[in-house]
Amino acid sequence: MTKRKGIILAGGTGSRLFPITMGVSKQLLPIYDKPMIYYPISTLMLTGIREIAIITTPHDQEQFVRTLGDGSQWGLSLTYITQPKPDGLAQAYLLARDFLDGAASVMVLGDNIFFGQGLPQLLQEADQNLHGGTVFAYHVADPERYGVVGFDGDDKVVEIVEKPEVPPSRYAVTGLYFLDGTAPDRAAGIKPSARGELEITSLLQSYLGEEALKVKRMGRGYAWLDTGTHESLLDASNFVRTLEKRQGLQTGSLEEIAFESGWIDREMLAERARIFSKNAYGEYLAGLLAADDSWQQSGG
Repeated sequence: MTKRKGIILAGGTGSRLFPITMGVSKQLLPIYDKPMIYYPISTLMLTGIREIAIITTPHDQEQFVRTLGDGSQWGLSLTYITQPKPDGLAQAYLLARDFLDGAASVMVLGDNIFFGQGLPQLLQEADQNLHGGTVFAYHVADPERYGVVGFDGDDKVVEIVEKPEVPPSRYAVTGLYFLDGTAPDRAAGIKPSARGELEITSLLQSYLGEEALKVKRMGRGYAWLDTGTHESLLDASNFVRTLEKRQGLQTGSLEEIAFESGWIDREMLAERARIFSKNAYGEYLAGLLAADDSWQQSGG
């Protein structure tokens, strides 16, 4: 079982999505049939993580508590941390220092969604590396929007550059970071960038400089969606809808992951199905119970 704790960075103003984020946090906007934050939570759950800190703005925290509670309905333990002012992604490790208490961690950005048949295995492989860090690189059409990985002639990673005008490659670093227990101390030693932020790329560069950072490429079998614009928000919803309608399977179902992991029992799943009984999500959860009944009756 993983020894890591999880962090979800769900702060910021969501200004790129104004006016729809003027009254609700971006990470609580719907991605088809579920709040956006369900998807990063599911990523952590697929890694085996049950202790999760959610970093929010002071203004938005009540919305998250009302939506997610303490996490016990999924067999999780949720801790809420406020971010008074967004000062860069690496700031999350300073805010979560007490929560981590020296533990290794996985941080996922609250507006990042990951899909792929082999995703659980990919996550669990990264989880095995408790020393140093592991991040994922994804081929994108617009690398200048992201932190970008630079390779040498032998395809070895030599740099990670934040939003470069001339990207050294088309491989962007996704918003998913497996880092060891030294991350808060490393973050404390970072100097603010020219835009006044503690850049995550500077933190990753500190690992890279010690040859303690693994960069794994996510191939064509995976989808990484960054839902920071109106267009990408709609694209993500359409993507999820297409998958669910085509396959009849849910994406980002926290109840399903918790039940299959043995973190909640049948009674807890049945209660969640009852809460959502007036929509297709509740029907899906009830279907999980029916399938489990059939499996048990067959002697599975």
